[in-house]
Amino acid sequence: MPSGNMPEQLWVAVGDIHDDASLFARIPELEKAAGVLVTGDLTIVGGVKRAEAVVEVLRRSGKPVLAQIGNMDKPEVDHWLTEQGINLHASTRELAPGIAVFGAGASTRTPFGTPSEFPESAYEDWLKACWREAGKYPHAVLVSHNPPRDTACDVIPGNAHVGSAAVRAFLEEAQPDVCLCGHIHEARAVDKVGRTTVVNPGPLAEGGYALLRRDAAGLTAELRTLAR
Repeated sequence: MPSGNMPEQLWVAVGDIHDDASLFARIPELEKAAGVLVTGDLTIVGGVKRAEAVVEVLRRSGKPVLAQIGNMDKPEVDHWLTEQGINLHASTRELAPGIAVFGAGASTRTPFGTPSEFPESAYEDWLKACWREAGKYPHAVLVSHNPPRDTACDVIPGNAHVGSAAVRAFLEEAQPDVCLCGHIHEARAVDKVGRTTVVNPGPLAEGGYALLRRDAAGLTAELRTLAR
C-alpha cells in the first residue's frame, strides 16, 4: 500500500485524437505529469506517417508516452509503436513501482469495416495473457480502446450499448483499479464495474482527457475537459 507520505504521481490520458493533437499542449496538468497514456485512434484511417506526426506532438511535452492503436489506425501503426518501444497493445509494463499498465487496442467488430478490428475472442486472449504479469502488482491500469459493455462509457444514441463483452467480463473477474477507454465519442463518462473505475474522456479534439492519480489513498482516475 502507498505510504502516507508518498508524493502524488499524475499521468494524463488522451484518446480518439484522429490526427488532431492541437489541444494537447493546453492540458494544464501536463507540466507536472509523469507521463502520457494514449487509449487509441491516433489517426483517421492513417498509417505510420500520420501516427508519427501525432506522437511527435505528444513527445514535445518532454513526457514519456505510451500508446496503442485504435480501430481507425492501420495495422502498420501497431508495428511502428512496437519499434518505438512505446506500444501498450497486448503488453504489460511497469508504470511506476507497484503499478502495472497493460493495453488492449484496436476494437471489436464495427459496422464500418475500419482498419483494425478483431473478434471478442482476441480480446479474451490478450487480456488473459497480460493479466498473468499485471495481476502480480498491487495496482493495475487497463488501457482499452474498447469500453466495457453495459456501462455509461459505451452508450450511443438510442441508448444502445456497443462496448466489448470480453472487456466487461475481464473487469468483473480481475478488478484492476482503473480502466481508461475511448472509442465511443458520445459516451464521455465515469462508471464502475465492481471496484474498477472506468473512464472514457471522449475525443481530445473536443477537449476531453483524463487524469490518473496515485497518492496515499491509492490509484484513482477522473474526467477533465479543456475550457474552450
